[in-house]
Amino acid sequence: QVHVVESGGGLVQAGGSLRLSCAVSGRTFSSYAMGWFRQAPGEERVFVAAVSWASVRTYYADSVKGRFTISRDNAKNTVYLQMNSLKREDTAVYYCAAASRPFAVVTTLPTDFGSWGQGTQVTVSS
Repeated sequence: QVHVVESGGGLVQAGGSLRLSCAVSGRTFSSYAMGWFRQAPGEERVFVAAVSWASVRTYYADSVKGRFTISRDNAKNTVYLQMNSLKREDTAVYYCAAASRPFAVVTTLPTDFGSWGQGTQVTVSS
């Protein structure tokens, strides 16, 4: 059974930074693309960032490009999301997810990710 556990959320002022971590157990972490998604109250879950299984490629939503950085440490079975220059509109629950299939091409679709964490709240105040 795959376990995905996010951490690092919290309350931060606009313009500040946070780093989210996501620890994965129960599978060969290095074989799976990883993604971050977020869901604001009353809205659908949307793509934020993704990294390929070999860290060769990263993908970002336009809304976070240039401010957020996704990375992974396969030795630690962990993926990170460094969030800088945070804005109020970044407030959401952030979810980490592992791709459903190993060695799959990275996508931005939540349906292509099969293992999800419980989420971590990020609140950006003005």
